[in-house]
Amino acid sequence: MNRRFFIMLGIALLLALLAAWVANRWLLNRVVPDNTVSVVVAAVEIPFGIKLEESHVKVVAWPGNSAPQGTFPSKEQVVGRVTMNKFYPDEIITDKRISEHLGGSTLSALITKDYRAISVKVDEVIGVAGFILPGNKVDILATKMDRTANKADTRTLLQNIKVLAVDQEASQEKEKPAIVRAVTLELTPSQAVEIAQAQQEGTIQLTLRNPLDGEIEDTSEKVVEVLEKKQVTKHARKVIPW
Repeated sequence: MNRRFFIMLGIALLLALLAAWVANRWLLNRVVPDNTVSVVVAAVEIPFGIKLEESHVKVVAWPGNSAPQGTFPSKEQVVGRVTMNKFYPDEIITDKRISEHLGGSTLSALITKDYRAISVKVDEVIGVAGFILPGNKVDILATKMDRTANKADTRTLLQNIKVLAVDQEASQEKEKPAIVRAVTLELTPSQAVEIAQAQQEGTIQLTLRNPLDGEIEDTSEKVVEVLEKKQVTKHARKVIPW
């Protein structure tokens, strides 16, 4: 009787030790290591094209293995820089989405390296009835009048061009169409020369692109001929006999 009791007691102790070991391993696997890092995120909704202030941002703890590249650990590293995109509350601020402000207007900080900003005069038609906003992409059509042949040649001069500002506004907050007088475009130096020449030789017009459409078509052979004057149809009066 005593022998049987000790055998059962030994088995119970072994099972208890095994259960404790399994439970301990399970708890260890559920413990998340403390490897968080400090990252700067937006404290409020931050518009496009403004200089960041301390009240715009905050520092939060972020899991180190999921933090994207180009984050900032302190507010001082982002204050004074210019936003190149719109930020929503708690969105991480990275170096590719803000620009260094080295003086001058905030617009100068939005220009991509080796590019130039040039403003073109527009009206309600050229400006796509006021629906163009900063950050949009446009194609530019150039029309040159041939007065001797009484026709106009229209061609696609440039494609997928970024709009930096509309009038003197670089914010993307506007949603309602408005009549504008000028649109500022981001161009390479050679493209800026093309635009200036096209404005001297004729007229230009903007066509608004879908944000997801970045395709560049070969339009070197495509020329559209438009008659300068509309032909007036003469209607002969029909005499009805009585």
